[in-house]
Amino acid sequence: MSANNISSNEHLEHLLELKVPSRLGAKDESLFNVRPQDAKHAKTQLGWTDLCSNPPLSIEELKKHADEIRAEGLEAVVLIGQGGSSQAAMTITTLHEDHDEHNVAFRTMDSLSPIYVNHILGSSDPAKTIYLVASKSGSTIEPLMLERVVWRYVSAHLGTAKAAKRFVALTDPGSELEKMAEEKGYRLVLSTPKDVGGRFSALTAFGLFPAALVGFNLAEIVDSTKRVEQLCASDSINNPALILACFLYENYLNGRDKFSLIMPTSGQVFGLWVEQLVAESLGKDGKGILPNVEVDASILSDPRDDRSAIVYFVGNRDGFKESTAHVDSSIPTLEYSIDEPYEVFSRFIIWEYAIVMLGILLDVYPFGQPDVEITKQLVRDVLINKDDGSKSIDVQGDDQGDGSLGTDYMELSFDSGAVKTMRISNAVFECENTETSEEIDIDQALRSLFGCMEKGDYFSLNAFLPFRGYGRREALERMRNRVASRLGVVSCLEIGPRYLHSTGQLHKGGPNTGVFLVISSDEENDIVIPGQGFTLGTLAATQAQADFSALATRGRRAVHVHLKGNDSETLSRFADRICLAISANKPPQ
Repeated sequence: MSANNISSNEHLEHLLELKVPSRLGAKDESLFNVRPQDAKHAKTQLGWTDLCSNPPLSIEELKKHADEIRAEGLEAVVLIGQGGSSQAAMTITTLHEDHDEHNVAFRTMDSLSPIYVNHILGSSDPAKTIYLVASKSGSTIEPLMLERVVWRYVSAHLGTAKAAKRFVALTDPGSELEKMAEEKGYRLVLSTPKDVGGRFSALTAFGLFPAALVGFNLAEIVDSTKRVEQLCASDSINNPALILACFLYENYLNGRDKFSLIMPTSGQVFGLWVEQLVAESLGKDGKGILPNVEVDASILSDPRDDRSAIVYFVGNRDGFKESTAHVDSSIPTLEYSIDEPYEVFSRFIIWEYAIVMLGILLDVYPFGQPDVEITKQLVRDVLINKDDGSKSIDVQGDDQGDGSLGTDYMELSFDSGAVKTMRISNAVFECENTETSEEIDIDQALRSLFGCMEKGDYFSLNAFLPFRGYGRREALERMRNRVASRLGVVSCLEIGPRYLHSTGQLHKGGPNTGVFLVISSDEENDIVIPGQGFTLGTLAATQAQADFSALATRGRRAVHVHLKGNDSETLSRFADRICLAISANKPPQ
């Protein structure tokens, strides 16, 4: 590790004086006493601090199950999960693929896009694939609905009895998922510890069992990470978690409440894990630090007084080192490396300890996610509980063509063109220097959204769209990059529904410094969810509208656009429209 402009020792000494590292290692809930209920809740959330020293599930047992499955001729693993139940496994297996010529293919189904789901289903032979259904609570809507789709597909190919032997559940004891897996006769149900939250669960079965399936040596993982775990729990100035926490906190106090996590494309998935840990743990009570994953260091070639940088070299660093040399010298920077896949497990531990320490410094309780639950509940009320009289969201929006104004937003619908509906939060109309009128059109609304941007703000493009097929992701990246280059603010591309379990907490619970464009669309070849009265596309569109509604209710500057299609031509033309709206505005002063 190396550093540029590392913070003073003041905060580090404060944490050492309180013996925060050793008290965390000892699971001392009294560290979280800003509110009485926090300490009580924390007592049930500190199991992550010694997962390597005291594994909750036998490593030998996990290895035995994985070896048996591999010996049967395993060719692929499909993980059906969201958020903390999937992010660590995605990171581990992606880094492993780059180092193993004889790897087992690993694919994560965390998207509701029918295009993406069909691609994963058709990419491997069900008879030689193991399907991991992962959910800590066992009630998360996305994996439960996707499981129904996958179960139907595999059963159609193999028959119900043989299909059941291709499924493994990873969940807390007594959960809805555990009960369902037992009823269907899943091959295995692996219990995950109740006292470990999803985003802190990398060293539980959520991360370790997928690692074993693709060929990692679990004993080597535990042995190598145990030493780092002990160091992170030590009251030492050489504690890497202390150094990282104090670096971020010092910059936060200096107005740098965002950091760019710069890494090559091969390591970008680790950045997504960090993004969830930081944003969901700290983005609440009007506070928070925004992580922004970047592969292009030139984005920081000019002074940026609202952010710091953390650079990760992954594998061969020669070419990337040249790129990172362009980071402006005024931007505080930390540098790390991941030279081989096993090192990522140690990085998980360092970041987990560091972010909890940072929560203590910020007086933010790091183990809750109250604003994530709001969107989840609204979606359930609309789709699952709709027969009990709960309010509904008309995702098609055909009943409001007159520009009607709701409590928190205006809604418009259109008979022609690519845009089907548009919703504009009241906070957009309240901005200065925005073009608004009673007959506002699409382009005016978009110009107004970007006209809301103020110095120190960030932009987030929240897309409930497929990312397969030529031109789709490119169109979205073009919008995001245009915001960064023209307006000079941090610009993020977030994939729905994944971000709902990650940065979605910061968006709604953190400081009101975000400007949001939510995009969803109709699906041409939608997939009906067995046993439900709705499709995957309807679920995604409902999540998009529910999250926009939550943003609008919180006074966030946001626009939700629902498109009539998501083909590459439609997205490219819409990107042109967005870029024109961005160009009509000047950088915030």
